[in-house]
Amino acid sequence: MAQAAKKEKALVIVESPAKSKTIKKILGDSYQIEASFGHIRNLPTKDPATENLGFDVNNNFEPKFEIIPGKAQVVRKLNDLAKKSDTIYLASDPDREGEAIAWHVRQILKVPDEKIRRIVFNEITPKAVKYSVENPRDIDMDMVKAQQTRQILDKLVGYKLSPVLWKEMGNRKLSAGRVQSVALRMICEREEEIEAFKPQEYWSIHTLLDKEGKQFEAELSKIKGKSLEKTIKNQEEALKIVDYLSNPSTEYEVSKVTKKTIKRKPTAPFITSTMQRAASSKLGFGVSKTMQVAQKLYEGIEIDGAPVGLITYMRTDSVRVSEDAQNMAHDYILENYGEKYYPKEANIYAKGKQNVQDAHEAIRPSYPERTPESIKKYLDNDQYKLYKLIWEKFMSSQMAPAEIANKSIEIESGDYTLKAGTSKVMFDGFLTLYNDDEEEEGNDADAKIPDLEKGDKVACKKVEPKQHFTQPPPRYNEASLVKALEEYGIGRPSTYATIITVIQTRKYVEKINKALHPTLLGRAVSKQLVAEFSDIMDYKFTAGMEAKLDEIADKKVEWIKVLNDFYAPFMNEVNKVMQTAHKITVSTNVKCPNCGKPMVLRTSKSGSQFLGCSGYPDCKTAMSLNVLQEGGLDEDENGENQEEKCEEKCPQCGSDMKFKIGPYGKYLECTSPDCGHRKPYRKTTGVTCPKCGKGEIIERKSKRGTVFFGCDQYPQCNFVLWNEPTGEKCPECGSLLVKKVLKSGETITCSNIKCHYKKEG
Repeated sequence: MAQAAKKEKALVIVESPAKSKTIKKILGDSYQIEASFGHIRNLPTKDPATENLGFDVNNNFEPKFEIIPGKAQVVRKLNDLAKKSDTIYLASDPDREGEAIAWHVRQILKVPDEKIRRIVFNEITPKAVKYSVENPRDIDMDMVKAQQTRQILDKLVGYKLSPVLWKEMGNRKLSAGRVQSVALRMICEREEEIEAFKPQEYWSIHTLLDKEGKQFEAELSKIKGKSLEKTIKNQEEALKIVDYLSNPSTEYEVSKVTKKTIKRKPTAPFITSTMQRAASSKLGFGVSKTMQVAQKLYEGIEIDGAPVGLITYMRTDSVRVSEDAQNMAHDYILENYGEKYYPKEANIYAKGKQNVQDAHEAIRPSYPERTPESIKKYLDNDQYKLYKLIWEKFMSSQMAPAEIANKSIEIESGDYTLKAGTSKVMFDGFLTLYNDDEEEEGNDADAKIPDLEKGDKVACKKVEPKQHFTQPPPRYNEASLVKALEEYGIGRPSTYATIITVIQTRKYVEKINKALHPTLLGRAVSKQLVAEFSDIMDYKFTAGMEAKLDEIADKKVEWIKVLNDFYAPFMNEVNKVMQTAHKITVSTNVKCPNCGKPMVLRTSKSGSQFLGCSGYPDCKTAMSLNVLQEGGLDEDENGENQEEKCEEKCPQCGSDMKFKIGPYGKYLECTSPDCGHRKPYRKTTGVTCPKCGKGEIIERKSKRGTVFFGCDQYPQCNFVLWNEPTGEKCPECGSLLVKKVLKSGETITCSNIKCHYKKEG
């Protein structure tokens, strides 16, 4: 009897254990799946021969790599398994970083080259994974070199610029980054725009018109045929118009009626940046959180006891959709919505911008037939929300346009033209699933305009002027910063989350109410870098370097040439600055409460930042940086510090208390030299505690810095609220009402979670 053929053993090496479970289910027991747990080698951090760079600038930037500390055991295990396997598949992510990981794994495996193959897939589905195994390829060394070039550039900038900051600012914990520092510059420049902004007054005029008992609103849109663009500058001008329009003898006549039905087409499925922005605006997710949740959805979620990859690869700037996915969407839409919801021809989306890495698809569900509701029980709340967002966005992108009926009326009265308009959705199309706008503008079916024809007369019932002021540009939040970076061509899908995390970790930027505020330290660092390294901090230069990295991956330019072209002028600039660099003082507009001299930014031995008096060592006053967040100290017209009046009495001796500022912020101190009692300052709300009836509710902070409100008699009374009380009681249940600040504005709600009373603030 013939001996049975030996069964081939295959090893698949992926990046994460979560992904390995999903792939194991697809490929079966004849494949062993093992994780490298991300990168296994990196440039050394300590290498005197290369000035700790990890690559030789005098030998074509030849990099040295070492096993990452703690990864030796992983390397041993991979080698043991590889020696026992007939074929090894390197299945790291389908981007440059993944290609580099595959190459590094190949370098540490002590097996013949012919046993190792590279496989990539955009989604972890049976069809995609099995196809990749049947169609392996070699490692793409151009992609690897592009990743290494980025790594070398980033280390060059970081290791050469950071010492300049150390020398000038006396803080060895400071650091600069090739891309992160440019993002910091954007945030700082936006802050400067806000500070320099001067509000301009303007007025709008609103009317209530009547046609045979049917009333509607119209707004002044033109004067003498010219469109208004904040041209009514003050109340005097506004009242002149109001006097004319409200005069009983003034006539109003319809001059134009426009009816138009437009088709609003769906937008492309998500790419990384648009997913991050939508998750921020619709779900309130930060960029890092969005990517962490998306990673889990991509790698696999346990469904009916087996892991399933639910979305395609989430680091992409391509809007391309595979034919298979289009067909699945087509079938689902026809079955669940009907033929009228599917376009005559499938929607095809263009790249839309240059430098798109089109290696894989847009972000979409791997199995469109798996609706969010059908798998909700297998997902946690965050996973469900993001999957629903991705599923609805993709499915809507494949649907028919919506049909919107727009109606606009122009009414003339002397030199003035009023305008009214409404929009009505005649056919919802893709809007049945997804709307890009959080609030559909003009789609108010209730704001009906009566049937009017040109020449019709209408009556004016009311004229109301409204005062406005121009607003400064908003501070960036994480989502809008990603959008700006993308528009400038700075960074790539895989880097956005890291950029935003790094500038916050370095204390250059802090997030306050979701907005990114530059810290005093961040502004000082950015100002120095822009002044001394204008090329590195230039938006176009940074974007151009990203384009060159793309060209390396596309085999259009040699990586060594890119590095050589960068290195010589960069080092000339660094050496020139280092020769003239001297320690600088970062001053503030805060004045020392003890001697009146300006407070300056200082660094403790531990590297933490604080404000210290510029008169040191004669004056040793120190303050927390929190005083800057609180607006500094009050100043009179001459710029001198005013002493803030304190009406509180000392609880120990009855003397007056006064405000002082120390390293931990504002506090109160007894004015009596014989007492000296101190206590932390707590903002009071003036509201009596409803629990004990003795104390007042004051602002407090948890150990993590979270602001809440509690009774000042704590620990005797433990009453707390998470929102500031108004002092009013709920008309429905009698509990305290509290203020809540939402995107739509301030709202007053009941503090009792079982009561749903709410009113506008």
